[in-house]
Amino acid sequence: MLHEKIPNLAKYVEPDRVRKEVYADPDIFQLEMERIHERVWIYCGHESQVKKPGDYYTVQIGRQPMVMVRGQDGKVNVLYNRCPHRGAMLCGDRHGNTGEFFRCSYHAWTFNHDGSLKNIPMMQSGYEGTRWGRDNPDCNMKRAARVASYRGFVFASLAADGPTLEEFLGPGKIAFDDICDRSPEGEVEVVPNCFRMIQNSNWKIFLENQLDALHPSVTHQSTGRAAREVELEIEKRTGKAPLSYHMLSAFATVTIDKWDNFQTLNYPNGHCILTGYMGLRPQDPDTLEYERVLAKAYGEQRKEEILTTNIHHVLLYPGLSVQSPLQQLRAVRPLGVDKTLTEIWHFRLKGAPEPIYRRALAYYNLVNSPATMINADDLENFWKCQQGLSSDGGDWVSFHRHYGRDLQRGDMIETAPGMGTSEAPMRNQMKAWAEFMAKA
Repeated sequence: MLHEKIPNLAKYVEPDRVRKEVYADPDIFQLEMERIHERVWIYCGHESQVKKPGDYYTVQIGRQPMVMVRGQDGKVNVLYNRCPHRGAMLCGDRHGNTGEFFRCSYHAWTFNHDGSLKNIPMMQSGYEGTRWGRDNPDCNMKRAARVASYRGFVFASLAADGPTLEEFLGPGKIAFDDICDRSPEGEVEVVPNCFRMIQNSNWKIFLENQLDALHPSVTHQSTGRAAREVELEIEKRTGKAPLSYHMLSAFATVTIDKWDNFQTLNYPNGHCILTGYMGLRPQDPDTLEYERVLAKAYGEQRKEEILTTNIHHVLLYPGLSVQSPLQQLRAVRPLGVDKTLTEIWHFRLKGAPEPIYRRALAYYNLVNSPATMINADDLENFWKCQQGLSSDGGDWVSFHRHYGRDLQRGDMIETAPGMGTSEAPMRNQMKAWAEFMAKA
């Protein structure tokens, strides 16, 4: 057994540092898939990706190929993407519509959208007298042990026991509440496709970077400076530059001391909220119209509560990063110890004016698409980290910044005021990692 190869996981994680093997050891990676990604609640997709009966979307949960499908009864199911006959995948495309049932392209076995067997060719003549037949549950597609949805966001767990989805998410539910509440209809719908990137680094490096409030002013400074120069030139010529330039120049103008004014709230299971009101609320006609529509839907007081929600970023361990004010999320799919797929999804606020969608789409394209300099900066650092962690240049990874200064609030750890660049989120993630990995 794999766990016999790794007899003492406790030695890998200390309160303020972790061993390099956590990021570079293939055996540890396989154990992570077994004890974390194939046990906890993992994001599959949004209900709007499978609108009609038969609509499906394939997704990876840990090492398992899965398919999310809308059934004839309107229910969203999550099934193993595997025919029980000879093991062929039933859905070879990323998404599509199955029609009234799944049909295996190899031997034409068919299955209902809940995974139950519909028909086997030659049922009587070929299988009479064998253990293989309609009444054998092994003839059905295997279902995810548990499936649940929160405000349209679908999760699955491959473990039959454990906390409910809402219990697991805890205060992290605010990520979905905030993005949905920004819609006058209280709902969002996914933009049909997403950006996908392969990162040549361990999955944890990406997650740690998401809540690293120090790195933007360092890693992305050159991009921010270049954008600021152009922004100033346009302002000089025309009086006002498009908001898109400010989206990039902020990486230079929001300095380390300003990031320190942000704060992280660190919760059980590795979840974290980076507080800091993002703004994006200029007093232009488009924004004012959006505010009018929102006030009509919710009332003036509730509108202000929604638009001033103090959230910059929510990380839902072990595989989801949500920026609700920007209407986007990033899902993490580990592929190997040094290879990670990230999916970057964008959402439309139902009932909101079209220009609000376009503004958020601009940020999505300018900052988080595979083609941006922002992503190029990050990807280079991720690869450099993986190369260094695979070397003999040292044994430990440091999470010491502002260690010992965090504030304990019940089961939540809060960074002290003026210490927003603390590495508390990394310490919290690794604490959760150790707890999950210890469960045999």
